[in-house]
Amino acid sequence: MAQLHDLEAHAQAAALRKGDLDPRELAAHYLARIAALDGGIGAFVEVTDAAARDRAETLAQDAPAGVLWGLPLADKDLVARAGVPTRYGSRARRDHVPGHTDELAAALDEAGAVSLGKTATPEFGLTGYTETSFTPPTRDPWDPRHGSGGSSGGAAAAVAAGLVPIAPGSDGGGSIRIPAATVGVVGLKPSRGRLPIGSGIDSFAGLAVTGPLARTVADAAFLTDALRGLRPHPFALAAPPAAALLPAALAHGAGPLRVGVTTVSPWDDDEQIDLDRDARAAVDVAARMLSAAGNGVDDLDWRPRGYAAMFRTIWRASAARLPLSGADLALVEPITAWLVREGRSLRATDLLGALDAASLFERETIAALSPVDAVLTPALAQTPRPIGWFDRDDAERNFAQQVRYAPYSSFVNVAGLPAIVVPVTTGTGGHPVSVQLVGRPGGEAALVGLAAQLETARGPLPHPPVW
Repeated sequence: MAQLHDLEAHAQAAALRKGDLDPRELAAHYLARIAALDGGIGAFVEVTDAAARDRAETLAQDAPAGVLWGLPLADKDLVARAGVPTRYGSRARRDHVPGHTDELAAALDEAGAVSLGKTATPEFGLTGYTETSFTPPTRDPWDPRHGSGGSSGGAAAAVAAGLVPIAPGSDGGGSIRIPAATVGVVGLKPSRGRLPIGSGIDSFAGLAVTGPLARTVADAAFLTDALRGLRPHPFALAAPPAAALLPAALAHGAGPLRVGVTTVSPWDDDEQIDLDRDARAAVDVAARMLSAAGNGVDDLDWRPRGYAAMFRTIWRASAARLPLSGADLALVEPITAWLVREGRSLRATDLLGALDAASLFERETIAALSPVDAVLTPALAQTPRPIGWFDRDDAERNFAQQVRYAPYSSFVNVAGLPAIVVPVTTGTGGHPVSVQLVGRPGGEAALVGLAAQLETARGPLPHPPVW
């Protein structure tokens, strides 16, 4: 028998507005699932049960207002909410309770959402896996021996397990797409400037953006449309109503479109990137699906160079800005301490050179990908990694492991492009395997249309065992 969490998020939102669902009923349903299931997943680091029920009770007394009215969500633990512990995944902030609410959380409240608590993130969102010595690891609902990816690992796991219908995340180098692909949900990274940044930590070099994690392409489009209306920052791209994404997702886009296919990564000239069998097979399957849907699908000749040194410098410099004292550095994870110390040892000329190189990379990448409407790549190079696989003590090895796991993510942030990951097949042990579609600047509508075509061709996926 279908249950409330079987409904897509946009259908739940419509039922709430029509009065067919009550905010109190929906909040209670998801809070009960969190209490029953999250102990084996670790998606949440803080559950605000009483506050969520009070919020739902208040909403139920008024007429529906706001596109997210009554819909349960959760805040990533990089986003401050006044009075709620916000620890940034770090022992160095274990007692931090902010007195202010970040803009993203406040805007979600204004849209009528009900926050159920805080989802797990690695320390300061710096890694592509959600494991620290401070909190229990966040596990893949498909196989609890595996991690959930990161840095929006808690949000992705919560969506995959049906603990929330949909969740906002943030993506500075793959932090939405890596966990989405790891646990088999949809993750959309919008174009630079398309949405409020809302990461809870200021974006550095324009890398970080807010975006949705969802079980379906339509739900990812729905939350993106909602986020677009939330206090856009002064440099947000203009977005006329006709550019709404949900209609494109439901209609499977307008085509035919031109799709280029590549398994090249900008890290290829620096790291040994070994694409596993499941990842390669998923790209082949997706290419056939898109071709059968009437799109033009061809191999793309793309040979980026000089990426690795530039990105390493920018990532270390972003860590150097964290407000951590010498005493704090004794408390944080080895990878965090290494990134901060390496970043603080950089010279101004090192950073300026890297920023210049990033600007050049952005222009060259946009030009190289411009002959097509979207580029199809693997989402990850490897299957989900076991808990503890990323080296805790050797930070340089840890960084290299992250690159080898997810070598197709960070370049999208540097180029400021939109990208979506969507599961297209099942691999080892029946686990979903995803691909990535990268679009032109402002090209989210084309991406969700193509992703919806893949979703339709794939057919329904089974739910993870915890469902």
